[in-house]
Amino acid sequence: MRSPFPGMDPYLEDQGRWPDFHSRVITYGCDVVSQALPDDYVAQMGEEVRVVTWQEGHDRSMRPDVAIVRHGGSGGSEQPAGGGMVATLEPIAIPFAAAIDEVRDTWIEIRRLPDERLVTAIEVLSPTNKGSSGLTEYLDKRHRLRTQGVNLVEIDLLIAGRRLPMAKPLPPGDFFTIISRASKSELGDVYAWSIQRPLPTIPIPLEDPDPDVFLDLAEVFALAYQRGRYARLIHYDRPLDLPLHPQDKEWAEKIARGKVPS
Repeated sequence: MRSPFPGMDPYLEDQGRWPDFHSRVITYGCDVVSQALPDDYVAQMGEEVRVVTWQEGHDRSMRPDVAIVRHGGSGGSEQPAGGGMVATLEPIAIPFAAAIDEVRDTWIEIRRLPDERLVTAIEVLSPTNKGSSGLTEYLDKRHRLRTQGVNLVEIDLLIAGRRLPMAKPLPPGDFFTIISRASKSELGDVYAWSIQRPLPTIPIPLEDPDPDVFLDLAEVFALAYQRGRYARLIHYDRPLDLPLHPQDKEWAEKIARGKVPS
């Protein structure tokens, strides 16, 4: 079953389906790119495990730890005969100021044979790339790839979180792809589109003078959505809680309501 949206489905992000969806996009994206490559290139998935510090309020889907706090007076605590305080019978969940989490990053690498030299990296951004300590680490990686002469394709299909910094403001849009070519290290080609638009087909640069290959994001999304069976998992009758323009939010919820059986 297909998504009700013509392009990216915001309910995947809003209802916590992003980690599974991201893994599928990387897997199927790697397959699609691999089919388009010349014989002297290969596409593989890269992986790295790292620790990320989340700041309070950054990600509402993070489950807070539970702390048992003490109340006095009329707050429901009892005063024992010998004085002192006792814990309330019911614990109160309180998030700590920051939490540490271990995350697994995956991306797509295009390598040139026979020496398997890294030519292009394709990153599909996750929430950890767009906030807290993960943003700083990602920007370090971004700088390292660019200074090593690697083409970099950055795909941002998330509405929430900070946008990747550029020397000038990004054009209006809800989703972005930034393509940094090794031959033009100071410039990036930015593709921007709104939630109401279909997902585009984007160029994937190879080593000069080889021509670009192309990645159909709509094809990858369709594979990920259908094989993930998200139509059975997502509650399209619920309101969206994402930083969308009010008109786009109203449009998205109307599209979603049309998906819900009457």
